Amino acid sequence: MAQQQETPQDQAASDDDQSLAEAINDAPSQDTAAELAAANDRLLRLQAEMQNLRNRTSREIADERRYAALPILRDLLPVLDNINRAIDAAEKAGEAENLLEGFRLVRQQLLSTLTNHGVEQIQALGQPFDPNFQQAILHQPSNEAPADMVTMVTQEGYKLHDRVVRPAQVIVSSGPATD
Repeated sequence: MAQQQETPQDQAASDDDQSLAEAINDAPSQDTAAELAAANDRLLRLQAEMQNLRNRTSREIADERRYAALPILRDLLPVLDNINRAIDAAEKAGEAENLLEGFRLVRQQLLSTLTNHGVEQIQALGQPFDPNFQQAILHQPSNEAPADMVTMVTQEGYKLHDRVVRPAQVIVSSGPATD
């Protein structure tokens, strides 16, 4: 068989391929190791970021589910207030004992239902004033109660789990009257 003779161009291309292969083989493995370490670091950071995102999203979804009833509770509480007012009015008038008993039963049923769904009444009467759970509508002097104590609740407050649905409206003592 006849051998083909290499042209100077073929010889130059062959020399270039050989020098490129030698350069790749002779390249310091430190550069490759550094690139690999950097890529691994980026991968670990991205994985951690994704896990944080999953955790945050999971917490947000749990909170959304936990407090989903908040709007309806805000709408139901005035109904409970009106029931309480009707009971108070019937007690003061001394009439319609059957109507009064029926309202008491309805109120108790509504309170039980709310309690079953995580709603709690905020206890305020006789407690120190706490602006996180109470709204002061009046400060008045009191010889019986020290300053910043709740002396009267004008509207009950409620919370759902640990979140305030409606603060209690209270009258707060400003301490003994000064003459």
